Amino acid sequence: MVSVPSLWLPILLAAVLVFVISSVIHMVLKYHRTDFKQVPKEDGVMDALRPFGIPPGEYVVPFAGDPAVMKTPEFKAKVDQGPVLFMTVMPSGQMGMGSQLVQWFVYCIVVGIFAAYVAGRALGPGADYWPVFRFAGTAAFLGYAMALVQNSIWYKRAWSTTLKSVFDGFIYAMLTAGALAGFWPR
Repeated sequence: MVSVPSLWLPILLAAVLVFVISSVIHMVLKYHRTDFKQVPKEDGVMDALRPFGIPPGEYVVPFAGDPAVMKTPEFKAKVDQGPVLFMTVMPSGQMGMGSQLVQWFVYCIVVGIFAAYVAGRALGPGADYWPVFRFAGTAAFLGYAMALVQNSIWYKRAWSTTLKSVFDGFIYAMLTAGALAGFWPR
């Protein structure tokens, strides 16, 4: 058994690698630029919504609030008439990314910790590279990718968007696995 604290260096290395590669994926490669679409008549939609002062948060339209409401003719009519939305409202103003980048880096560390934990419980010091890589990579893949599938199942996110993000998660998992396996205690 290998303790998580003894793996702090590869955990941090993995987080840095994932952080840098994810930045390259999103800033240099162009395959995520089609993840979102512009709404028709964007200015009109924004002008129409602005007077409502919708605070930042997660919303669904129409909103039922209770399964019994979903069975009412009024709710069914709203759904049939549309539009049906799942939406995230963010604060107005310039979007700085500092907070999100810090949270992403912390998340990368957390995924690395869990990958190290799983591999450390399964394998002892001196384990070969590939068994460490497999255990750590599997755990990291679960952390980076698999929960994203729920967004396509339940919230109708485009499968193409989800699969691109799962592919990214695979890359991040391989980087995490390589860092842990490469610096595994002998």
